[in-house]
Amino acid sequence: MPRISYVNGRYAPHADAYVHIEDRGYQFADAVYEVCEVAKGYIVDMAGHLDRLGRSLDELRMAWPMSRAAFEIVVREVVRRNRVMNGLVYIQVSRGVAPRDFLFPAGGRSSLVVTARKVNPAINAGKAEAGIKVITVPENRWDRVDIKTVGLLPNVLAKEQAKAAGAQEAWFVDADGNVKEGGSSNAWIVTKDGVLVTRPADHGILRGITRTTLFKVAAGLGLKVEERYFSVQEAKEAREAFISSATTIAMPVVAIDGAPIANGHPGSVVLSLRQAFFDVAEKRPA
Repeated sequence: MPRISYVNGRYAPHADAYVHIEDRGYQFADAVYEVCEVAKGYIVDMAGHLDRLGRSLDELRMAWPMSRAAFEIVVREVVRRNRVMNGLVYIQVSRGVAPRDFLFPAGGRSSLVVTARKVNPAINAGKAEAGIKVITVPENRWDRVDIKTVGLLPNVLAKEQAKAAGAQEAWFVDADGNVKEGGSSNAWIVTKDGVLVTRPADHGILRGITRTTLFKVAAGLGLKVEERYFSVQEAKEAREAFISSATTIAMPVVAIDGAPIANGHPGSVVLSLRQAFFDVAEKRPA
C-alpha cells in the first residue's frame, strides 16, 4: 500500500505530496516540527508533543494552521491511512507561502505537513541490547534550541561526524565542558549511586517530551533524578549513560569518544526505564 501524506488540506500519495517553492520553511527554515512515536497502535505522548508545538509556534509568533481538535484528527488520520502500528508520525508547520522577504508576510496562512511511516520495533530493540556510541562536539547552534525549529544543519553535520567516527549520536558540549544534548536526543547519565542526571531544560536544550515522561517512569521505579550540569569527564566515569527521544525512548550509551562506559555494555537502570516506559506514557489510539 502506498504511503499517504497530508499537505495543506489534502491527503495525497506520498510521492505526489509537495509544498510551494516559496514556502518559508524551505527558504528561511521558518518552521517548527514534532515527531511522535507510534507503538502498538497508539500515538505516544501526543498531548505533550502538541503542547510543545504550540509553545514553539507562540515563540515564533506563528499561527496554528487549524484548531487543535482538527489538528489531532489530521494526525490520527494520517497514521490510520498508512496503517502504522509501530513507527512515527512527523508534523511540520511553516509560516506559509509568500514572496521571499525577511519580514513576516501580512495576512499569511501557516502551512501544515503530516507524514507517517512504519518502523520495525525490533530494530531499536536490537540497538538497545548492544548499546550505541556517541562522540562529543563543540556547541555551534543558535541560542534558542528550546524552540523545535527545522533549522537543523549543525545537527546534521554533527551526526554525520558521528557516523564517520563509527558512532550513532553526537553530544553538543558547552564552553565549560558540560554536555548539553544530542543531535536529536536528550543526554543522561546514571551516577555510581544510581541517581539519574540530565541537564536542566530551562535554557540551552530542548525540553524533551520523552525526557519528561522518563521523570515519571523513574519515580515509579523509585529512582532519583537530578537536573544539573554534568561534564564529559563525569559522563565517561558514570555507571551508565543513555539518550532519550521519541524514536529511541531510552537508549543505552556504551562509549563516549571511544572510551567505554563502565563495562561497555548496557546497564540495568536504562533497560528498566525502557521496559516500563510504555505503561507510563500517555497513549491515544491511532
